[in-house]
Amino acid sequence: MEFTKIMLYTAFTITLVALSTQNKHLMLALMCVETMMLILFVMQVIYTSSSLTLSQTPMPIILLTMSVCGAAVGLSLVVATTRTRGSDFLNNLNLL
Repeated sequence: MEFTKIMLYTAFTITLVALSTQNKHLMLALMCVETMMLILFVMQVIYTSSSLTLSQTPMPIILLTMSVCGAAVGLSLVVATTRTRGSDFLNNLNLL
């Protein structure tokens, strides 16, 4: 069980580093964020199954629901950006 937690923490850290170094494509950045959310979901499932508290039981489902909503918004932004700009390169976007 401890090995699994260490591997999840390591995977989360690696994904966070990949997100911070991602500066080319919007889609790859969104995939890093979704990977982080999936790792957080697995961590919460492991924690709630080991703690046996009933008040914490719906939290992983709520996190997964929020993650899916965020993915839908992110995908719609990628589609809108690709249609208007022609690509999803982050250096083509002018955020100001």
